[in-house]
Amino acid sequence: MAEMQSMVPPPAIALQGVQVNFPIYYGGSRSLKKSILFKSSAGRIARDANHLLIEALRDITLTLEPGDRLALIGANGAGKTTLLRVLAGIYEPTAGNATISGRISPMFDIGLGIDAELSGYENIRLRGLILGLSPREIDVKLAEIGEFTELGDYLHMPVRTYSSGMMLRLTFAASTCFDPEILLMDEWILAGDANFLQKAHNRLKAFVVKASIFVLASHNLDLCSKWCTHGLWMEQGRAKMYGPIDEVIAAYTTTVGG
Repeated sequence: MAEMQSMVPPPAIALQGVQVNFPIYYGGSRSLKKSILFKSSAGRIARDANHLLIEALRDITLTLEPGDRLALIGANGAGKTTLLRVLAGIYEPTAGNATISGRISPMFDIGLGIDAELSGYENIRLRGLILGLSPREIDVKLAEIGEFTELGDYLHMPVRTYSSGMMLRLTFAASTCFDPEILLMDEWILAGDANFLQKAHNRLKAFVVKASIFVLASHNLDLCSKWCTHGLWMEQGRAKMYGPIDEVIAAYTTTVGG
């Protein structure tokens, strides 16, 4: 058994020349409305034989190994969320290669997979399956997740009866119920009411520490500096600068401030 476990490759991310394009059909119109729409996109606008393209990512090459903590920095529309979705397997590169090994834990949509007609416990099971847990792993963690939510008997009721605060408790607890390998996060998720906030914050910090590889897209540069070792400054879908987090933040703030 030990030999079999040792044969499992460690979590890793390798991107080589990754590009993601979004076609804009009927883009030939010269109307003012469409001109404004195109100009509002931070991605580079290009054209192929049939339509306009938004080049959301262009020539991204990146390698991450266990222990790496990467912050994606840049203005809105720079390509940070698109890159996270490539890493999560949601978007397939238009060109280039993305090779990812390890269990991916996306934390940019913690409400994914929630069915309003199912009970809290049933939704915990559903969320666990989406995140790649086996039914046995979910059973082991079910009681602990339920206790963390502090929802009591409401866990037996359909979640359509929940308040927004109760829903946040449920989705947050279900999303942080296992040790992640590759953790992808868009901004810093904090869930619930004031009494639940500190509890959620502590759990989230422990969740990040346990991750083998952590990628955070955030505008909070203090948070990036605290939790990440390296930074990738993105601009119009390209990697403008990569390096130690404090050096990247210094260059970024100098440019933005100037």
